[in-house]
Amino acid sequence: MLRRIVQACVRRGLALALTTTRWKVEMDAASRSLLLDPAGSGVLVAFWHEALMLAPTLWWWTEPRNPLLRLRVLISRNRDGRMIAGVVAPWRIPALHGSSDRKGKNKGGAVALRRLRASLEQGDVVAIMPDGPKGPRREVQAGALALAELTGAPIIPVGVACSGVRAGSWDRMIVPRPFGRGRLVCGPPLVVARGRRDEMRAQLTAGLNKAMAESGRRLPDADYDERLAPMRPPGISGQQDARTATVGRALGCVWAAIASLIAPGLIVMLRRRVARGKELPARLRERIGLGDGVARPPGSLVWIHAASVGETVSVLPVIRALLACVWGEASDAPNVLITTGTVTGFKTLAAALPDEIATGRVVHQFVPLDVPRWVNRFLKRWRPQALVLTESELWPNMVECCRRLAVPVMVVNGRMSARALAGWRRAPDLAAWTLSPMRWIAARAEEDAARFRVLGAPGVVMAGDLKFAAEPLGFDAALLERLRLIVGERPVWLAASTHEGEEAAIFAAAAALRDRYPDLLTIIAPRHPERGAAVAALAARVLPPPIRHDLGLAPRRSQGQWPDASDPVWVADTLGELGVLFRLSRVVFMGNSLFETPEGRGRHGPARKGGGHNPLEPARLGCAIATGPAIGNFAATYARLGEAITVVDSVDALSLWLGPLLADAGHAWTAGDAARQAADFDKALPERLARRIYETMAEETPMQVGA
Repeated sequence: MLRRIVQACVRRGLALALTTTRWKVEMDAASRSLLLDPAGSGVLVAFWHEALMLAPTLWWWTEPRNPLLRLRVLISRNRDGRMIAGVVAPWRIPALHGSSDRKGKNKGGAVALRRLRASLEQGDVVAIMPDGPKGPRREVQAGALALAELTGAPIIPVGVACSGVRAGSWDRMIVPRPFGRGRLVCGPPLVVARGRRDEMRAQLTAGLNKAMAESGRRLPDADYDERLAPMRPPGISGQQDARTATVGRALGCVWAAIASLIAPGLIVMLRRRVARGKELPARLRERIGLGDGVARPPGSLVWIHAASVGETVSVLPVIRALLACVWGEASDAPNVLITTGTVTGFKTLAAALPDEIATGRVVHQFVPLDVPRWVNRFLKRWRPQALVLTESELWPNMVECCRRLAVPVMVVNGRMSARALAGWRRAPDLAAWTLSPMRWIAARAEEDAARFRVLGAPGVVMAGDLKFAAEPLGFDAALLERLRLIVGERPVWLAASTHEGEEAAIFAAAAALRDRYPDLLTIIAPRHPERGAAVAALAARVLPPPIRHDLGLAPRRSQGQWPDASDPVWVADTLGELGVLFRLSRVVFMGNSLFETPEGRGRHGPARKGGGHNPLEPARLGCAIATGPAIGNFAATYARLGEAITVVDSVDALSLWLGPLLADAGHAWTAGDAARQAADFDKALPERLARRIYETMAEETPMQVGA
């Protein structure tokens, strides 16, 4: 009993330290492939013994990304070993007990060797400490090499370090502290050839030392972008313990009560949004679940919720596939009710599907705020057969109301950022309760799927990113022709979706190129058009005159002003015209990514602003693309585009990238064609998702609610 109490205390303390630490995970490509292989190929993972307390982090990172992974860890069979095994067992880390036999003493080494060999032959991942259990420190013992030679399993050297203290033990064990920073580094795998143990001993020692040295090197605070935690078993009913379900349900009730209490304040907020032009006055009642003058279309109806422009553009191909119903009879195709949270999202939908809206196949409503009675009112009015959420739109009351009415809930293009994961983990039982009704979640990338699984979401698959399957942005042909006549033969480039804090660097890069290209035109499209005046004023300060509009400001699209031959900058401060601008200029810098001035300083260095914007829109139109380094929100997308994207981290780097593209149109076309080919990926994804939505609707029979 005492040992169990001690184990529980140690486990809670270790979990607190490791889960509150922010991590940077770095993987050799070959090692990553071995760890994430769902078929399993038998791999040895080696840590120095000093990293024993940090070793669970590798499992916490790997398991959500490869749920089929089976892990075994070799732990000595002495009292300390049994204590450690009890600590990690609830994290689904089973132990094999044994250590190298020494001086004629049987320490279980032979039995452990046979068990480890069997595990590796079954495709398991086996973690070993080659200098344990008693040292000497950082000296590889024969057992690990013998096992690798016998089985042919590769050895992945791992280094892991974090904020903490060093114990006075023989191995100087790292004891982590809460709320620190840590790095997990996996080096390239090693294979022990027969008869070459001595040579491989030196290589493994060097690999482990290199990984440990790299893991101990400090990085800027913003680079520590991972939160690691034990993965919850998926679902709640019958699979998670009763406490999780009870606490999650209680927290859901608290959330619902708070939302109901603040409902009057939300109405005041909506009226203020009307005054700022962010809501349509005639349709404000839709935000509380009411809708006047719009009838429910007959037949089956699927509710799709897309927060704003980006989500709407992503889900449009799925809507078209649902309406076409190419896998069945056209008469079986459901109608679509789509909700958005912004006016710009509605305008995007209206421009993309005018005929479908006119015929009633597609109905738009503004989404009700997450207040139970407003959501229930909405559901009773529209009676959908299913709810499809896009990306990160997870609202507890919305999901709970659907649960009670037996409306199946699905997620397409599921996105879960590291920041969102950290927020949900502050209330993990509420997260598990909210996610438990999901029939399935089609995540856009491996990292997103892993984060959903960490929270206990059921039915998570990595389906792919709908943004890769989206159609090219629409455009106004007359406007494009007018701009081409205005620009003429001038060299031109576009800085798209820029944010405050990076525009000075963009203008500085343009100014640096004005000597070589005196007629260079820089078009800047701020992400938030209301900043147009400020951007125009900044342009006038950074770039040389002449500036002829509005008392010294650069010309602005929103004011009906057009650039003439003497204007170095044109501010495109409107919405919905990037399709024109990406066709006008084939050289594009994507904003919200280049911040030379830190937003703040963390414990270990400067923290970056940013997160990036979707590069697929210009890539799909054949633009040569650059971005700054702060692209965390679209890291997977940029990784998929690979070498078709250039990352610049300074004014000089941006101007060096621009120079050759402005000088040689052929070079710009070649770079743009590479981006277009990389973006043309998995065109069948929308149809696959639409078919799965249709099949899920057919399987379910939601409770009939009032007309």
